[in-house]
Amino acid sequence: MEPNQPGQTFQPDSTKPARKVLCIEDEHFIGELYKRALDNAGYDTTLEVDGVKGLELAQTDQYDIILLDLMVPNLTGIDILRILRDPAKTPHLKAKIVITTNLEQREDVREDIEKQADGYIVKAELTPKEIVQFLNDIK
Repeated sequence: MEPNQPGQTFQPDSTKPARKVLCIEDEHFIGELYKRALDNAGYDTTLEVDGVKGLELAQTDQYDIILLDLMVPNLTGIDILRILRDPAKTPHLKAKIVITTNLEQREDVREDIEKQADGYIVKAELTPKEIVQFLNDIK
């Protein structure tokens, strides 16, 4: 992808299939902002607000990237992360997992989460456009 010039809009590369993103995010407004930004950048984005349903979708292994909020109802993001990283519970997960949070974590807790995840984003520090760029850089 070539960097955009000011005033130029991003044109997705239609020669390759869109990368599939599962966004597990309970804050509707934030989830919709991410979905819109990712869809506009050429991603195929699914938004889920419930932790249990999000885990079920993630375990289908149909996604390239999972944006996982730590605070979702019915099953926490940390629990979802542990289940997805457990080969006995999720044997063939190909998706990269990126944690999204606004919670301040103790250093040891954050380090443990970062060891299991492929990325860690503090939502308040990045715009939706910057999140798109972050995901563009994930291989």
